[in-house]
Amino acid sequence: MAVDTAFLITSFVTLFVIIDPIGLMPIFIAFTPGMSAQQRRAVAFRSCIIAFFILALFAFFGEAVLGFVGISMAAFKIAGGVLLFLTALDMLFERRQERREGRVTEVPDPSVFPLAIPMIAGPGSIATVILLSGQIDGIQGPILILGVALAVMLVAVALFMAGNLLERALGDIGINVVTRLLGMLLAALSIQFILDGLKDFGFV
Repeated sequence: MAVDTAFLITSFVTLFVIIDPIGLMPIFIAFTPGMSAQQRRAVAFRSCIIAFFILALFAFFGEAVLGFVGISMAAFKIAGGVLLFLTALDMLFERRQERREGRVTEVPDPSVFPLAIPMIAGPGSIATVILLSGQIDGIQGPILILGVALAVMLVAVALFMAGNLLERALGDIGINVVTRLLGMLLAALSIQFILDGLKDFGFV
């Protein structure tokens, strides 16, 4: 079956907007404070690879994965919203200040949480790959959507690896201000995920 170029372009734009690598770049910086370019590169690749495999799982098996354990997509949205809200609290109240003062000496790896899950492979992107994969019959749908997802991941990695340049441009004060502002935006986004889940349940 011939591949519809318009479908691929639409899928790329949709997934790009949902994942929003440009918007995630300053968030990536906020969760990798003081890391070297090599460390940030490792975190960028690791988070995107993990997110890609999660999206691949849902592209092929879709809602059956959630249904197998008795979880609806609405419940998944609410859970993702709660996780994002907890992440936003960390950013707003600057727990990393403890590390700067020496009370915490080990910097946790943010590759899996919160970068891969739920920021890259979150309720929105998972729901998107499920819906887009279902628009083409057979195994071709998931394969095409995974190709699109891979392209988005490569863009995300490139932007994440430019994080050191942005950090030097902003400085410590700028990073602190951006972190707090993004914390507020993440809090609002998390509430939106929760409201969307509640709406699917018919509560809103």
